[in-house]
Amino acid sequence: MGTPRVRFYHDHVLVKEGGTRQRTPWHQDQPYYNVDGQGVSAWIALDPVPEDGCLELVGGSHRGPWLMPRTFLRKEARWFPEGSLAELPDIDADPHRFDIRRFELQPGDAVFFDFLTVHGAPGFPHRGRRRILSLRYLSAAARHAPRTWRTSPPFDDLDAELPAGAPMDHPLFPVVWPAS
Repeated sequence: MGTPRVRFYHDHVLVKEGGTRQRTPWHQDQPYYNVDGQGVSAWIALDPVPEDGCLELVGGSHRGPWLMPRTFLRKEARWFPEGSLAELPDIDADPHRFDIRRFELQPGDAVFFDFLTVHGAPGFPHRGRRRILSLRYLSAAARHAPRTWRTSPPFDDLDAELPAGAPMDHPLFPVVWPAS
């Protein structure tokens, strides 16, 4: 990230049971968050992940721009007015037009990617399950950006403690590097 300090932002666990057919749609993480500025996601395998069941990333997409975030199931533009952001290209219609990257992972392997990287994940047509620990980190340049929509995670009432445009200097976001 080229930053003198890294803060922890949030975590969650992603699970796909064996035989899952539903894909996680292509998207960027940035529009769903209450921060502006650079951040990275870590996608850490807790189980073996064959390449055809792994996170897929579009190489170079981290350069932006922001693309229209839509709800995963109904594809509604709930957060930004229609036409205000560029639409996500239909990657599945012609995947060979894109530099799609995916990896075979063993437990403990991690993939790090920018909040603006377009990514998604196929179903998991294998036996067992695919458990992923997802950790999110913020650069020192990240700033609080209260949104008019419910962010993920929501961080309810944070705007009462951290003004818009302020560094993410708050106990919810501890400094993880460099270690003090």
